Amino acid sequence: GLVSLSLTPMLCSRFLRPAREEKHGRLYEVSERFFNGMFNLYRWSLDRVLEHRPATMVISGVILVATVYLFIIIPKGFLPYEDRDMLFSFTEASQGISFDSMVRHQNELAEILRKDPNVNSFMSSVGAGGPNLANNTGRMFAQLKPKKERKMSVDEIIETLRPRLSTVPGIRAFLQNLPTIRIGGQLTKSLYQFTLQGPNLDDLYRYAPLLENKLRALPILQDVNTDLQIKNPQINIDINRDKAMALGVSAQQIEDALYASFGTRQVSTIYAPNNQYKVIVELEPRYQADPSILSMLYIRSTSGALVPLSTVAKITRNVGPLTINHLGQLPAVTLSFNLKPGVSLGEAVTAVDKIARLTLPQTINSSFQGTAQAFQSSEQNIGILLLMAILVIYIVLGILYESYIHPVTILSGLPSAGVGALLSLMLFRMDLNIYGFVGIIMLIGIVKKNAIMMIDFALAAQRNEGKNPHDAIYEGCLIRFRPIMMTTMAAIMGSLPIALGFGAGADARRPLGVAVVGGLLLSQLITLYITPVVYTYMDALQAKVRTLVGLRTSRNN
Repeated sequence: GLVSLSLTPMLCSRFLRPAREEKHGRLYEVSERFFNGMFNLYRWSLDRVLEHRPATMVISGVILVATVYLFIIIPKGFLPYEDRDMLFSFTEASQGISFDSMVRHQNELAEILRKDPNVNSFMSSVGAGGPNLANNTGRMFAQLKPKKERKMSVDEIIETLRPRLSTVPGIRAFLQNLPTIRIGGQLTKSLYQFTLQGPNLDDLYRYAPLLENKLRALPILQDVNTDLQIKNPQINIDINRDKAMALGVSAQQIEDALYASFGTRQVSTIYAPNNQYKVIVELEPRYQADPSILSMLYIRSTSGALVPLSTVAKITRNVGPLTINHLGQLPAVTLSFNLKPGVSLGEAVTAVDKIARLTLPQTINSSFQGTAQAFQSSEQNIGILLLMAILVIYIVLGILYESYIHPVTILSGLPSAGVGALLSLMLFRMDLNIYGFVGIIMLIGIVKKNAIMMIDFALAAQRNEGKNPHDAIYEGCLIRFRPIMMTTMAAIMGSLPIALGFGAGADARRPLGVAVVGGLLLSQLITLYITPVVYTYMDALQAKVRTLVGLRTSRNN
């Protein structure tokens, strides 16, 4: 704005020449002939449109309804995913798996990953640590070859790896294209989280698997899983304290014996000249894998006699929780899921929420977490944000034009921009995400300048030259046709590289460019005809209102 009011006029005074001194080449002559042909076509079509103003208003109403309808039905997303030459995977085996068995299963998955031609390098680990709370889980991180050296995107590579990794029995792999921005939530085996909370553990543990099975049946979801792990094989040792006391064995002695057998009790340190070694007491590995060995453990009593563990304790087998998760102060179970290719986050959130309402009792609270929760919040506020943007523009234009009517005329072209943007996104199979919505907000600012240029000239012609509204807006449309076409084409050309998707992270930005280019193409055609028609109707309405106000004032006097 500052440059256009200061530097641009100065440059015009230096570079512009009188018409008689201008010399043009062949390119100018060709482009000028093309523009003159386009101008003559516009003048002829504008005459026809002004002769059929009611039909034009009907078309304008249809476009407004179509904008609202498309905004409702278009698939909605949140933050798009970028191809950053990497993928991540959680792995999970049965809850009672041993560490050695988990390593063998993980190595089989890693071998499949290593042989993939798109993978440059990878890292694999298993066991509790970091985001993993249990020993039956693992992680794999793969660095892919640069995008120019492979034919498939990250998401396509994931789709080809998923069935190959599922051939390894006893373990599941959950592949992810990690988002550029992670919003809240926790790092789960799938990207989107749905958390259940309740004070009653029985209800929580009974309905969580039921909801998980129903989500697995949804054709729009994949990789549905849960962090509920309550079927871990375990051994309970119930001490008969009376018998143990009679035999001179304490509970502490029993715990010490178990820890020395199966734990990591350090009893000494061997110091070497250049290193030191911890001395750990434990059973031989072949005994650690057999639960029946517990009956062969002996505890030395206070009298010096060896007492079998089975004499002073009852040994039973059952299953129990491997982990117990909480959210806040309540026990919680988190279900996570990924989307099938071509499915929008809005569609998935709606389906999951509907099934949860039909499945869960009132004693269990449910809520989305992380990205899905942020999407829900943004979806509720996105319409309000759009209306606020239009309201602010209306107020500013009303102040500048000192009119309540003509700002509506200027904003009448916005629905055509919305239809163009939404149709373009649907044509290229893109959802309306944050980037696309930013493009629509940009369109509001770009598209209204067409009407501003026409109406500004028409109002000046009415006030200064005394022309009627029809002639004033007709002349304004013709005189301002060239700058309208120039500014619109400049905006389209500036947005085209974003729409075509050049550069790093271009896939995420494409919805913005597609929305702007599509909205400008359609609105450019529509506003050139709708704006003058709306102007004539609004000016007549304004005149009628002023007449009614004048009559009422004279009667009161």
